[in-house]
Amino acid sequence: MSLYLILIIVFVLFVTFAAILKRYRRCPSDKILVIYGKTGRKSSAKCIHGGAAFIWPVFQSYSYLDLTPISIECNLTNALSKQNIRVDVPCRFTVGISTESDSMTNAAERLLGLNTEDIRSIATDILFGQLRLVIATMDIEEINADRDKFLANVSTNVEAELRKIGLKLINVNVTDIRDESGYIEALGKEAAAKAINDAKKSVAEQNRYGETGKANADKDTRVNVAAADADAVKGENNAKIAIAQSDAARREKEAEAARIAVAAEKVQAAKALEEAYKSEREAELARAEREEATQKANIVVAAQIEKEKMIIEAEAAAERLRREAKGEADAIFAKMDAQARGAYEILSKQAEGFNRLVEAAGGDAKDAITMLISDKLPELVRTQVEAVKGIKIDKVTVWDSGNGKEGKTATSNFISGMMGAVPPLQDLFKMAGMELPSYLKGKTDAPAKVEEVEPEKAEK
Repeated sequence: MSLYLILIIVFVLFVTFAAILKRYRRCPSDKILVIYGKTGRKSSAKCIHGGAAFIWPVFQSYSYLDLTPISIECNLTNALSKQNIRVDVPCRFTVGISTESDSMTNAAERLLGLNTEDIRSIATDILFGQLRLVIATMDIEEINADRDKFLANVSTNVEAELRKIGLKLINVNVTDIRDESGYIEALGKEAAAKAINDAKKSVAEQNRYGETGKANADKDTRVNVAAADADAVKGENNAKIAIAQSDAARREKEAEAARIAVAAEKVQAAKALEEAYKSEREAELARAEREEATQKANIVVAAQIEKEKMIIEAEAAAERLRREAKGEADAIFAKMDAQARGAYEILSKQAEGFNRLVEAAGGDAKDAITMLISDKLPELVRTQVEAVKGIKIDKVTVWDSGNGKEGKTATSNFISGMMGAVPPLQDLFKMAGMELPSYLKGKTDAPAKVEEVEPEKAEK
């Protein structure tokens, strides 16, 4: 339901807007818009020339007045002049509706709704009456001779009457004026005769002036010709003298000019030779400089280039050697640094291990060394065994002299001596400043002898 209501409202608004647009009227430039009805003014109509206005429906209506000029032909006949002479005055008037505010109101009140013919008829009556009135106040001489005054009087009287009905006089054209008595024609003939007589008199006077002038001119001509001839002869003589003097001066000037020209030619020739020699000298000097520059370019520049090349190569070789030496030094330094770092790490780890071993031995360094040697005991025993392990007893040949003592043969003595050369385990412990544990000593028959061994013998 709401949609239908909206559509109805839109339709009503559209119709209202269209009606408003339809009632809004624009006035063309060749017309006057006349709004009549309830205008809200004292006048009965509102006139607009140009622009536009809104026409209220029901209360107002509108119409147009055409501003097109209207041509009216007024062939006035038997009009009585101030001299009581009847004349015929054919005229053509051009009128139109005025655009002045008061005149537009008058036109709206008196001409609205009339066609062009009706307006022409009304204006024709007014024009005939005012034209008769103007002719009655003027003489025929004024009407015929002073057309400007006649047209001014016509315009003044006619405009005042036309303004009352809203019209305006645009133009007045009087073609020809005639009268029944022939007064105007007689005036014309009189004027023509007077003009002819004046012309004849003027011709005679001009002929007299011409003959007199001709005689005087002939006299003056002969006198002037004679004087001119004398002046001509005198002028010719003076001209010949001037020509002779001019020829002499010319020949003198020509000789002087020839002398100056010959001298100038010789001077110029000498200067030309001097300039040529100077140019040749400069050319030779330039050529020598060019040759010198060429030699320098071929020898000195090449040597300089070779020198710079050798310097650059030497600097490059030196730079290469410096870089190689620096590289080797860096490599040696890196190698020694790595070895030192490795040794440092080994010793650091060994010292750390020794510290932990001493801590494990209760802080007694001697017990820690004993523990360390005990740890190495299998390697010591293996070393003793390795000393005699490779000896093949069955391959040993001993030459016995038969001087054996205490029942010992040479072979047994060889074996005893070889085993005696291997340091006993207890002696190794003693050399290290330690005592072999009792469980490793075993049984011995002569412990005292072992203890009485001197240090020197033990070292042997």
